[in-house]
Amino acid sequence: MDDEETAGDELAAVLSRVRERALPEPEERERLRAASAALTERTREAIADLAVDADVVQVGSTARGTWVAGDRDIDLFVRFDAELDRAELEEYGLAVGHAVLPDGHEEYAEHPYVKGSYDGFDVDLVPCHDVETAVDLVSAVDRTPFHDAYLSARLDDGLAADVVVAKAFLKGIGAYGSDLRTEGFSGYLTELLVLELGGFVPLVESARSWHPPVEFDPEGHAERTFEDPLVVVDPTDPTRNVAAVLSATNLARFQHYARELLAAPSEALFEPDEPEPLGSGEVRDHLGRRGTTPVAVVFDAPDLVDDQLWPQLRRSLDGIVRGLDDHGFDVLRATAMTDAASAETDPTGATRAALYAELEVTERPTVERHDGPPVAVRKHAASFYESYVDDVDPDTYGPFIDGDRYVVEREREFATVREYLESDAASDVALGAQVESAFADRDVLVGDAVATLAPAFGRPLREFYEPRP
Repeated sequence: MDDEETAGDELAAVLSRVRERALPEPEERERLRAASAALTERTREAIADLAVDADVVQVGSTARGTWVAGDRDIDLFVRFDAELDRAELEEYGLAVGHAVLPDGHEEYAEHPYVKGSYDGFDVDLVPCHDVETAVDLVSAVDRTPFHDAYLSARLDDGLAADVVVAKAFLKGIGAYGSDLRTEGFSGYLTELLVLELGGFVPLVESARSWHPPVEFDPEGHAERTFEDPLVVVDPTDPTRNVAAVLSATNLARFQHYARELLAAPSEALFEPDEPEPLGSGEVRDHLGRRGTTPVAVVFDAPDLVDDQLWPQLRRSLDGIVRGLDDHGFDVLRATAMTDAASAETDPTGATRAALYAELEVTERPTVERHDGPPVAVRKHAASFYESYVDDVDPDTYGPFIDGDRYVVEREREFATVREYLESDAASDVALGAQVESAFADRDVLVGDAVATLAPAFGRPLREFYEPRP
């Protein structure tokens, strides 16, 4: 038996064990079916009390039999007439939601909906418009029932089982979830890819050789050009890329682990690895070995849901990194982090955010070189020369000629990274809109002082100092 056949047999054995673990048992399926039926009936009863007509449909992975064992989500969409205005949709939708889930609470996507629990399941009860096609949507949630109908008509039991395996794989490698913190594969995207490629193994075999940008158009009706690294044209809405949220990093991560799975099959790739928090001493150990200088700008995170907070944190991090580089404090690597996990154990405490960077340089000379134009460029050269020739600042040297151009050596604005990060200039970079006000009341930590972050930020610090693909 050659190596390829051996690897194939090992992969088949691994996938068999993964299916056994990841596919819900009959008892779990029956509990879900009973809970969904009871909730659907309660929703119909609540709809009957309204002054308008509506119906209810179950959507999502639990409706299609593509959920991973242990997932506890039931999604019910209440469809109202497409002509119903937004205010009435919200009013009637919330009335139904609170009637069905009296202990539930309101959350907000594009419009409010009710989230609660029933018989151990997490339940979302979402109002939407009953539009003719997904292209006619009034709000983004209106397309979800079309997704469910499209996939339900095409996924047989074998493909549904492969979807479950694919989701388990993506969860195991940390690339599952379309929230704007993760920027990974959504459930719908995963199902479309398994359907398009014909199973989980064909998907990973294809993915290992992708050269982004990669495009799939299941119905062959794309109406626009997309710029994303992976494009999967929504078969129900040709103007939308289902993979728009997926980051280039998570696409590359998927390719890396697809190759690893095919080369050396292992169940470990299907098992999420939740890192243990890094302790203060471990942080100091890393710093001692690396010889870099870490800096952290720490502040109270704006009170926003993750899908609003994380784009702002990333924008702020990009601005700070550019500012550090522009002032000569060369950034080796940087990340944004929150202590949200710690806040869960102390709900009264505000979530703290940190913009964290490791620097190759933290102190610069008092003066910096500033090149002017070539002397031959008469107008601009004369202007540069005249602006400095009468400068009496003792920290300004020149102007003088170096090669063919005027040069001055002038006082540097910030000689240390702390001076920069504590200055108003650090606030002048492109920060997230709601981060900007919180950023004014910030703490700046430099060097070993960042080890004090470990109790609250231990997990993201371990991910930073012990990175994996």
